[in-house]
Amino acid sequence: MISYEFPINERIRILLRLEDLYDRVSIFSSKEHWLEHHASLLVLFEIMEVASRADLKSDLLQELERQRQALEGLRDNPQISEQALDMVLADIEHTHSRLLDTTGKFAQHLRENEWLMAIKQRSTIPGGVCEFDLPSYHYWQQQPVERRQQDIHQWLRPMLPIKEGAEIVLRLLRNSAKVCHYTAKAGTFQQMSGGKTVQLLKISVPSDLPYVPELSANKYAINIRFVSPASNSARPKPCEQDVDFVLAYCNL
Repeated sequence: MISYEFPINERIRILLRLEDLYDRVSIFSSKEHWLEHHASLLVLFEIMEVASRADLKSDLLQELERQRQALEGLRDNPQISEQALDMVLADIEHTHSRLLDTTGKFAQHLRENEWLMAIKQRSTIPGGVCEFDLPSYHYWQQQPVERRQQDIHQWLRPMLPIKEGAEIVLRLLRNSAKVCHYTAKAGTFQQMSGGKTVQLLKISVPSDLPYVPELSANKYAINIRFVSPASNSARPKPCEQDVDFVLAYCNL
């Protein structure tokens, strides 16, 4: 199966973007080639921009506290594993404390680094980080792998509490999924929402299906249509066959 996640509000959209970016910087920084470490820096700059919303930290703190209180209410429930519950609550409390300990604007340590900001500025210019543009950056790229990885991890470390908070919220959101099986007649599906709120929709289809879902949703209706993936400059074509799919409704 191939799954496609569709955030319904801006807050979840930002958390999913951050999840993707943190995954990328983790992969690139673990490699050894200087080009992969250059990619790590570019992703760090993207994280800085995406996560710099003034209310992101407070949003995460409020949501973690809300989830902590909700989970505490599950104690003594015979259907709930006390050990699993304690582990989740410990993660929430640890991350909540880490977020509280962070002060100042997100990624301020990067903004105060003139050398990194020069790389960020030049990276917006096509081909703008060649060795003749930034000799000091070229020098850094020629340093031992361990030195480069150590620097990247040092720049990333103050940004990790946001990553941990986003991970917990998204994990709890995904675990809340209510799964239903539907058929899109002639490649289209519509369902009235009846005013019910949902924060994330997840569509799963067989991996050999030569169509991808497009989704639009609001508090009144969910609309899904399947189209052929655009490739080789071909315009996407609507699916005309029935498509069986799984739809998961996720809401905190």
